[in-house]
Amino acid sequence: MSLSLAARFAFRSALVLIGVAFVGLVILLPLVTVFDEAFRKGADYFLKAVGQPDALASMRLTLIVAAIAVPLNVIFGVAAAWAIAKFEFRGKGVLIALIDLPFSVSPVVSGLVYVLLYGAHGWFGPELQAMGIKVIFSVVGIVLATTFVTFPFVARELIPLMQEQGTQEEEAAITLGASGWRTFFSVTLPNIKWGLLYGVLLCNARAMGEFGAVSVVSGHIRGQTNTMPLHVEILYNDYDIAGAFAVASLLAGLALVTLVAKLALEWRYGGELSAARRH
Repeated sequence: MSLSLAARFAFRSALVLIGVAFVGLVILLPLVTVFDEAFRKGADYFLKAVGQPDALASMRLTLIVAAIAVPLNVIFGVAAAWAIAKFEFRGKGVLIALIDLPFSVSPVVSGLVYVLLYGAHGWFGPELQAMGIKVIFSVVGIVLATTFVTFPFVARELIPLMQEQGTQEEEAAITLGASGWRTFFSVTLPNIKWGLLYGVLLCNARAMGEFGAVSVVSGHIRGQTNTMPLHVEILYNDYDIAGAFAVASLLAGLALVTLVAKLALEWRYGGELSAARRH
């Protein structure tokens, strides 16, 4: 019996060590390297690198794209989750499959699809250009591509949460005379607010860090259509390694802030958030 307990303890310890080693090598070591390289030439060079006009333009564009794409996905995600969780309708399975589509399609492929649709020689490109509307190699295309790749995050957090909660409270509110909007803002929204915030955090982090789809539709125009990840690539290709890591450290810092906020939400509202991801 004691040998069995010792064997179990040794096996558990080995699994823990493997997990810690894997996390250290794959996650922590690269993260430490990013910040080490960012400040390798000193704080003055770091501030100079992140204060360059092109770097500031990339930060501004990243924030603008996230400020547009995230609210769009919040509106759609809440509406889709409400419809899927609270109602039965034909095509429900198709809608769920479409929500999951960005998870199964490469971001580069999604960017190429937008080029095929809205490029200068695409299906709708010539007509849009005739009307003075430019999609590809513009902020519009970047927003579309970012919205697509971040499409599922809010909806996928809310659908199981709303299904878990059921429809009893909404039905009671409607029975008492509340309108649909009043029911949503007074009953539904308070019940999903922490799951919604969790989805917004994940959506925002992905929106600011997206590279593949944005790279295809942006055109890499310095100071105009380069987001922070694209600017990092340009600096790296120009052999400005310290500058590339300086801007990359800002993205890494965003990831850390998102992780801390995520952990804080899970610690404070763990029961509700676990229900949001339970199947």
